[in-house]
Amino acid sequence: MKAVGFCGYSGSGKTTLVEQMVGGLRARGLRVSVVKHAHHAFDIDQPGKDSWRHREAGAYEVVVSSSRRLAKVRTLREDREPTAHELLAELAPCDWALVEGFKHADLPKIEVWRASTGRPVQYPADPHIRAIATDSRAELPQATELPLLDLNDPEAIIAFLIGQAADFAYTPRALPRLGF
Repeated sequence: MKAVGFCGYSGSGKTTLVEQMVGGLRARGLRVSVVKHAHHAFDIDQPGKDSWRHREAGAYEVVVSSSRRLAKVRTLREDREPTAHELLAELAPCDWALVEGFKHADLPKIEVWRASTGRPVQYPADPHIRAIATDSRAELPQATELPLLDLNDPEAIIAFLIGQAADFAYTPRALPRLGF
């Protein structure tokens, strides 16, 4: 599996870019999974639905499936955020795992940056950033030797990933199962 993180501040275009990456990599016949950071007590379950009722009754995991989808909701017992590595360990085998929003994760990342957000860049202080995807190349506040990718050209970013695939090879870590 290859794994790449997409980091940047809210409004920079991470989700749109990841969506484009999924489509472009899938079009090349590759299996793609996404690990997405969410804030606090998000919920994909709907109150009153069977799966929600089972979880509310105390089930550790609830798996719901149909002929087209499978969803697993696990209630974490620890009061801490799972790491990107713990979540990558949860994935079924795939060719590429795209990790969105874990800006401090110690895995290779592409920083998504737009000057219009008014937010600082991360690449000077983060040795895990391998490239910068931006629509504001001329406005980068600090010179860099990192590759600069056009945020509005997802095909070029996919070509970069595929061309540098060896740099994104992921070695799973021995981790305890989440939620115990």
